[in-house]
Amino acid sequence: MATDTPMQLGMIGLGRMGANLVRRLMRDGHRCVVHDLSRDAVLELEKEGATGTASLKEFVEKLEPPRNVWLMLPAGVVQPTLDELTTLLQPGDTVIDGGNSYYRDDMTRARQLAAQRIHYVDCGTSGGVWGLERGYCLMIGGEDEPVARLGPVFRTIAPGRGNAEPTPGRTRSDGTAPEGYLHCGPSGAGHFVKMVHNGVEYGMMAAIAEGLSIIRHADAGLGRRTVDAETAPLREPEAYPYEIDVAEVAEVWRRGSVIGSWLVDLVADALARSPRLDSFTGRVSDSGEGRWTVQAAIDESVPAPVISAALAERYASRGLGEFGDKVLSAMRGEFGGHAEKAG
Repeated sequence: MATDTPMQLGMIGLGRMGANLVRRLMRDGHRCVVHDLSRDAVLELEKEGATGTASLKEFVEKLEPPRNVWLMLPAGVVQPTLDELTTLLQPGDTVIDGGNSYYRDDMTRARQLAAQRIHYVDCGTSGGVWGLERGYCLMIGGEDEPVARLGPVFRTIAPGRGNAEPTPGRTRSDGTAPEGYLHCGPSGAGHFVKMVHNGVEYGMMAAIAEGLSIIRHADAGLGRRTVDAETAPLREPEAYPYEIDVAEVAEVWRRGSVIGSWLVDLVADALARSPRLDSFTGRVSDSGEGRWTVQAAIDESVPAPVISAALAERYASRGLGEFGDKVLSAMRGEFGGHAEKAG
């Protein structure tokens, strides 16, 4: 059913997330103006009903004041885009940053734009590959007025009440959280909540990966492990005789399990396509949110050992612990296996 409050929104950044946000908005009756450095990305959405533009100047001209501009860009590209964009906008316009910017940058940008009487809203957006159909969870920061005015846009993008059972113990009848979007507080609050959300995701992903790896190696007692002076022997090999199909474990965990989740869905799909994960390098990036979450935990004196360990594991996956491993080896006296071992 189409929205009864259609709005016009401009979208800058037509990657997978940005393009699908536009599609979801247009399906619900909103009008979208789009811009991206990739002309092909613009043309693709033009075919689906969006108004395409070839420059930021044309983009702003196609929007009706007061303009609503959504940025769906990598964090490092937001500031230069914003610097150019704000020379073209007018008082009363609103900029929404829907990417994964650092919340402290939001606080600075909101003050800068306020001097030009331009509203700034930060909107942490989570939904990934399923967002187009299922909707996106939105965590929003900014002034009350523009956030309330953009309510029809947020309602369209969010999943709505139908995607989850009502919380049994919830007695509140007000608020938008059950709809899948929440005004978390003033500037930066939305990206702060999204930052911690992604830090939690780091920990969940690490736990799933570690658990499946333990299952993968449950055949350790079948005599396939290296046996030498440098490796502690398996004390009770008979306790580890299992050759378990990890892909099938991931599949069964998807169904009725307490840990069933979109993350398990992803790994089940990957294992179904490549049971030994030969097409994956084992290198895991960190785009900033995990680091920022750990830093916030330090600043707040809040223990966060799981997220901190998950972040460190991502560093190790990229070989950043190699020198430290060599130092350990040096302290053990392991020079080609010939030197005396430390005690």
